[in-house]
Amino acid sequence: MRSPMARSGSRSSAGRKTPERPDMSPISVYSDASTVRRTYSGLNPVKIAARAIGSCFAPPETTSSKFDRDLDVSKAPSVSSSASDSSKSRRSSRGIYSASSNSSEVEPGGMKLTMGQINKATRNFSPSFKLGQGGFGTVYKGRLEDGKLVAIKRAKKTVYDKHLGVEFQSEIRTLARVEHLNLVRFYGYLEHGDERIVIVEYVPNGTLREHLDCLHGTVLDLAARLDIAIDVAHAVTYLHMYTDHPIIHRDIKSSNILLTENLRAKVADFGFARLAADTDATHVSTQVKGTAGYLDPEYLKTYQLTEKSDVYSFGVLLVELMTGRRPIEPRKEIKERITARWAMKKFTEGDALQTLDPRLPPTSATNLALEKVLELALQCLGPTRQSRPTMRRCAEILWGIRKDYRELAASDLRSQSSHSQRSSSVREE
Repeated sequence: MRSPMARSGSRSSAGRKTPERPDMSPISVYSDASTVRRTYSGLNPVKIAARAIGSCFAPPETTSSKFDRDLDVSKAPSVSSSASDSSKSRRSSRGIYSASSNSSEVEPGGMKLTMGQINKATRNFSPSFKLGQGGFGTVYKGRLEDGKLVAIKRAKKTVYDKHLGVEFQSEIRTLARVEHLNLVRFYGYLEHGDERIVIVEYVPNGTLREHLDCLHGTVLDLAARLDIAIDVAHAVTYLHMYTDHPIIHRDIKSSNILLTENLRAKVADFGFARLAADTDATHVSTQVKGTAGYLDPEYLKTYQLTEKSDVYSFGVLLVELMTGRRPIEPRKEIKERITARWAMKKFTEGDALQTLDPRLPPTSATNLALEKVLELALQCLGPTRQSRPTMRRCAEILWGIRKDYRELAASDLRSQSSHSQRSSSVREE
């Protein structure tokens, strides 16, 4: 669901480092998306959205070059495009998956399996294959006959009802529409009697929450956390800027952020996802859904869902990344139980450093990034939707924060190296 610039700065020996990732300016990523929405509203939404922002997620041609291409709307497919042009556009849109896919990758929704094959892949839904709970049921790891690993989401028969049926259809409609590097890839689905099965990409490295809890034996360093925040921001921005029918995720949280072995973030669990209102409307009136600690208070009061509800949840996620704490900490004293409220109070009082995850070493680069991320979180957690930034703006700000962090961390490293050399020279004399 990444910079040719070398990662720098002091690291704990236990810190988990991310691989190099290409720099990408979010301004070039999103600048003309609204133009695409207006001009090409009658076309295939996956092609348009992927064409509009997908090229910015393709890897660089060489590891040393910066990837920062401006969006060229003039190249978007036209209504009169020929079949060959359409095929080229389809291949181009897959650029957002080129870092992890190959020629045998399944088209979204193209995998057709029988119930017998599902049972065989999961060893009859063996508890040893269980990965966790999803938006509408249990998630299992499955191994197909060709050896391919997938995640298989199964609605429980005992609780299957009309409500879950709506969630199942919602997830299918949403997953079938989207295709993005930082979103869990949809392979197919199956309705068989009272069974409801969704087959999606298997992401092997657990959830962000597990990594923040150090359940995988390593500590996520700050550079990795900034990369993850940007990955999530890009994914949600893609959903929100999705041609004429933006998609609101409704359940952004650390346990719904899956990490690859290279620590790329993939946003999962679209069971609560909802198509946003038409362009002329400002919100969707709907039954409140989501997870305690992440829910937009304005949404709770008014039942009016907007893209800014996701922005609020993202603000909570930013606090979680910086502090390492869960959104609700029932074992803490009362004033610290609601993590976002506690962190924002410390930040506004000038004590931001007290909120830093104790597993992260406090360096000048870390302290600067902490201040800036908490400042962005404060905006995302605004009491009304009008007071919050868009997800596009969040991505732009985070990209700048990461750039400043890298530069200061590199400067700190050079200073430490120079000081070490001087100290060694003095001892030799």
